[in-house]
Amino acid sequence: MHSLTIPPLDLGVRWGDMDAFQHVNNTVYLRWCESARLVFFERTGLLASQRDTGIGPILASIQCRYRAPVVYPDTVQVQTRLVRMGDQDFELHHQIFSQHQGKQVADVQERGVIFDYPRQQKTNFPVDIEQAFRQYLA
Repeated sequence: MHSLTIPPLDLGVRWGDMDAFQHVNNTVYLRWCESARLVFFERTGLLASQRDTGIGPILASIQCRYRAPVVYPDTVQVQTRLVRMGDQDFELHHQIFSQHQGKQVADVQERGVIFDYPRQQKTNFPVDIEQAFRQYLA
């Protein structure tokens, strides 16, 4: 069985994304990954599940390797892969590419945990969400 792919996300760089050092601020790269992560959660039903059950994702850690600065105007593409799943956690890998530069500008690893918000503790994947995630496992 072939795994499903997560479609790349294209995002425009805004003038306000730049900082005093005349390139996109480091935190913006993390927001780009957040946008890609939320698209993935919507595709797998995790956000709908959270609204219905109170069980959803929480970010446990994120690490970004910056490869090149990005400046306005540009469009970046975030390519996301689910690279690992446990009973209660998962890891996503994002690669960010600059259209203007024609190359990768960042590499981001993040770990998320399935969290029971009413009980304030981590928990196992709901069965249907686990199945939806597994379809994307690289």
